[in-house]
Amino acid sequence: MRNSLRVYWLWSTREVSWGWYVVFGRQSRQIARARWPLFLGSSEMLEVLGSQRRLCGGLTRRDWLQAGTLGMLGFGLDDFLRLQEIQAASVVDQKFGQAKSCILLLPYGSPPQHETFDPKPLAPPEIRGEFAPVSTSVPGVQISEGLPKIADVVDRLTIVRSMTHPYPVHCTAYVTSAIPDYTPDLETRPRDPRHWPYIGSIVDYVEEQRAEGVAEVPRNIAVPWKMNSRGGEAASVQAGPYAAFLGQAYDPVLTNFPDEGIRQIIKQRPYGTSHPVKDPYAGIDPGSRFHVGGAQLRQSVTLDRLRAGLSLRDQLSSARRRIDQLATRTLDRHRQMAWSLLSSPKLDEALNIQSESNTERENYGMTLFGQSCLLARRLVEAGSKFVTVFWDEYGHLNTDWDTHWNQNHRLKGWLLPGFDAAFSGLIMDLEKRAMLDETLVVWMSEHGRTPTFNREAGRDHWSRVYSIAMAGGGVAAGNVIGESDARGGDVLDKPVSPKDILATVFHLLGINADALVHDRLGRRLPIAGTGKVRSEIF
Repeated sequence: MRNSLRVYWLWSTREVSWGWYVVFGRQSRQIARARWPLFLGSSEMLEVLGSQRRLCGGLTRRDWLQAGTLGMLGFGLDDFLRLQEIQAASVVDQKFGQAKSCILLLPYGSPPQHETFDPKPLAPPEIRGEFAPVSTSVPGVQISEGLPKIADVVDRLTIVRSMTHPYPVHCTAYVTSAIPDYTPDLETRPRDPRHWPYIGSIVDYVEEQRAEGVAEVPRNIAVPWKMNSRGGEAASVQAGPYAAFLGQAYDPVLTNFPDEGIRQIIKQRPYGTSHPVKDPYAGIDPGSRFHVGGAQLRQSVTLDRLRAGLSLRDQLSSARRRIDQLATRTLDRHRQMAWSLLSSPKLDEALNIQSESNTERENYGMTLFGQSCLLARRLVEAGSKFVTVFWDEYGHLNTDWDTHWNQNHRLKGWLLPGFDAAFSGLIMDLEKRAMLDETLVVWMSEHGRTPTFNREAGRDHWSRVYSIAMAGGGVAAGNVIGESDARGGDVLDKPVSPKDILATVFHLLGINADALVHDRLGRRLPIAGTGKVRSEIF
């Protein structure tokens, strides 16, 4: 909805006064009453509209037109800015809790901003790369030609082109938690006591307090497997999706996908080495299935026998609770979760993606990421609150989205086509099912890639500016926030931190972004750290 400058003729019984009164947007009567408490009425006389061209300092050309007119009429710029703040606060309040669930898509290794959401058509080839920009469903907004299906759904998205933070490392734990700073040694130590809880773990913890119990379908679930667990012999599990001081009982419940892919691709490494890999992110058999790891019963154990055993353990746990309340609470939650997973048919039904039509599955792409996004939709439909989908390394380290070398081969071969089909398929499927307005979708990585190519035809780590995309759940449609410079190397306008995204996600999910949680030492720590809810996203 357009904002506008409105001029009113006001009269007041308090001072027996009258005069011109100028306000911005929809808050006219509210501000009038604040200025003249006995304000009786008004008559709108004039509306002035300007263009949306943005000027330095964050104000648009239309804003300056309005501000200048206000000055002529005795209404200061500080009043004008206060009106904008009131307007933004009103929008923020309206969006609180609009999202009933969140699907977080995490491409580990980090996509390049130039070849995805922030192309630089006027830059030289060594910066621009091989991919040209393409027009989208939003006039004037372009993205990479490698994402033609996503280009058609940009009118459902908010793209943030000014993400920034100081750590150009694989800091998944930094961008998905409130931890205030980061060091490289934390990267490979997921249980280090310095870590803060993953966003999904916070959501699970808060929702459990509200609902007083373990959910029938896990509130916090991650697919397709534990992050960084399939990256080859030298792989080590990376920090990120763990509950930290909340306790391991609040880690995401993990699915498993045991099958390899059906398409052999060549993953090239530096120094002339190459590896043929049947990567499931490049294609999977339609009959491949997901399951929840560690939640299968031994054949000799029936549900009746398990129920009897749990009854006895319930009695023992009741006695133990008097001895060690904290430890028992953690054990209880593990046990309750296990029982819920085993006894409820809802999770099994959600995991059965084969029940979807072939057409629906093909809309997502018959790849591991595509079918994982389909599974995420099925999980939130079944009642899950927070679903994480990893696009992970597979087969060898520093492959897939960690494009230090041979980037274009990987982007053209399976990365961009797989992302294009899965992300657009998810957005359109949610919209078709009338779920998009209450399902928040976030595509976010740990950083971006350098504005120039290295000697291995790749882009290296870069966190000074990068792009993310959001949709649904209260997010504005057809919206672009921020701007990078001509090289795509630094923020030019409206810097946004990962902590701001956390705060905004919490807010949309109906969780106070300023809420505090206790760590093991009893300290009260903010769940979004320094993050602030960004009204521009709404």
